Amino acid sequence: MSTGPNHHDPLDRPMTITTPDDFTQRWRQPPNFPLDLRFDYLFLPAVDFLDHLRRDEEVRFTVLGDADWQVRMDRTAAFRTAPIEEIVTWPFRLVHFNLSRFYGDLLGSFPEDVMTPWRTHLSARSFTWQRLAPIMFLSTEGVSSTYHNDNSHGLVWQVHGTKTFHSYLDPDKHLSADEAVIGETTSEEPPEHDRADRQSLTMWPGDQLWSHGLTPHWVTTESELAMSVTLSHGGLCHQGRFSERELALRSYWDKNPGEAWTHDLRHIRY
Repeated sequence: MSTGPNHHDPLDRPMTITTPDDFTQRWRQPPNFPLDLRFDYLFLPAVDFLDHLRRDEEVRFTVLGDADWQVRMDRTAAFRTAPIEEIVTWPFRLVHFNLSRFYGDLLGSFPEDVMTPWRTHLSARSFTWQRLAPIMFLSTEGVSSTYHNDNSHGLVWQVHGTKTFHSYLDPDKHLSADEAVIGETTSEEPPEHDRADRQSLTMWPGDQLWSHGLTPHWVTTESELAMSVTLSHGGLCHQGRFSERELALRSYWDKNPGEAWTHDLRHIRY
């Protein structure tokens, strides 16, 4: 795994993080920022992942669009078995949280070529964590994720197609860390806000982004089919220091120990 220059940085885009020292300084506070990490791994075509994942019992998907309710219900019922050429014309979003099911198969050498180098990279720089796992997202043009926040930090890696990752330059103006912890975020649409407050970063294949934990965001799909993988970091800590917004989560868990980690199950709707 190596770092290098990013060629997608227009003048209004945040500086891409390309060195370990830059990352160590920036990871604790929003806003989100682009990364440039080079993993020696080549994914299969996105349509192959879609065809495989849609049949898996642990997959989660939502069929969307302007079609009437019955059409959406019929498409939902047929999603796992209809011809893949038809599926990719439907508006949908799909997520799979347990990609370890496909190590050595659909994801081949992903653990050795991506997860181990990244874990080694973090460990060598005095980072610790309580869990670190990949999540895969697929969606079609015009589809948006829900408006939500995650308890984990995400290294978002755009693999196929184009998406725009929307968040805020100053999340505290829109959702405090305490409000994020108790789940006052999830909805289909973001609330009304001044566009000048928004940070919208368009991601092309190969682009990467650091998404701060407990910050509200939503993602829109700009291409016919898009696929991304997020490396989700729970309890990330550098030399004994958590990110600033995660301190609210730690405080909540100290007061409610029975709920620790169960919050990861809140936003299973994508």
